[in-house]
Amino acid sequence: MSARPIKIGIHMPPQYGDLKKMREMWMKAEELGVDRIYVADHFHAQILTKDVVKEAAASPTSFGINFEATTVQAAMAATTTRVEIGCLVHANSYRNPNLMADIARTIDHISGGRYILGMGAGYLKPDYDEYGYPFGTPKSRMEDFVRDIPIIKARLGKLNPPPLRKMPLLIAAMGEGMGLPLAAEHADIWHVYGELDKVQHKLEVFRKLCRDFRRDPADVELQVSYFPGLAENGDPDAFYKLGFDEIIVTTFGPEWDLGGLREILAWRKALG
Repeated sequence: MSARPIKIGIHMPPQYGDLKKMREMWMKAEELGVDRIYVADHFHAQILTKDVVKEAAASPTSFGINFEATTVQAAMAATTTRVEIGCLVHANSYRNPNLMADIARTIDHISGGRYILGMGAGYLKPDYDEYGYPFGTPKSRMEDFVRDIPIIKARLGKLNPPPLRKMPLLIAAMGEGMGLPLAAEHADIWHVYGELDKVQHKLEVFRKLCRDFRRDPADVELQVSYFPGLAENGDPDAFYKLGFDEIIVTTFGPEWDLGGLREILAWRKALG
């Protein structure tokens, strides 16, 4: 179990519904007591399935309603007052790393210092094809990601004014060749998802890699997505016992129903 109080997050991809309703649900989630609210960074609406969760694979897509992630987060920063905000996660390929740092710093100021910068290597081929980004290979995208994270960190240190706090860097990565070492070296928050046995294995590898980089694994927040009904053995108690610091539930438009959030908040309350 983590020594820190467990956080509850909600992932609200800006898809399938209008912005007026989305903003209403941000405020309602904040009122209910969520700690963090996240958007998604895609140019297509996604369709979440059991196979996607089980295999940690690319999701099917549609041309349903969808909004751009960075501008939505700026709106979220101006709308909410207490929660931390961020993205699960920005695709490294979509923005120059110096620009990404500048966008993050600006949203951080709009929010009053509540921004979390979430980054991943990118994976959804229809996004790349539709917007004209070279898709490359998993290896080339990860190599670019490894190259760009230090650039982002360096730019955050040069910007005037700087972020209002040491902005947490959230890295979503599960590959044991480059992704997990990158997260072990640089992440303030590490994100993982999938079947419980896979999550447990990745966690063991991650903790070892942290020690290899002379980092205390306890210094990195552990964050997991919880998909009841989609992931076998999905159980908040199991994640809690593994030492996760944050459990995230996901909800989609057009309603962004908060029933799952209410349930996980009640679970946390029952922990005492």
